[in-house]
Amino acid sequence: MADIATRIKKVVAETLEIDANQIGDTARFVEDLGAESIQSVELVAAFEEEFDLDMDSEKSLGVKTVDGAVEFITQAIAEQQPG
Repeated sequence: MADIATRIKKVVAETLEIDANQIGDTARFVEDLGAESIQSVELVAAFEEEFDLDMDSEKSLGVKTVDGAVEFITQAIAEQQPG
């Protein structure tokens, strides 16, 4: 889980062009980190690329916080791994 959180923060920092050290676990993408709507879409695409996932865009855009993204991506990884 910690590795996933670190990778998520790295992606968020790169996409939003902010320092990864400013990103707390409970940070909200829009309110706390200043993401605009187009950047939310860019974040989803960047997460898909980083984790080699195909995420449901409607559900993924509903994720509003860093820890929510960790939970969402952890679940997506588990669902997409060969059984």
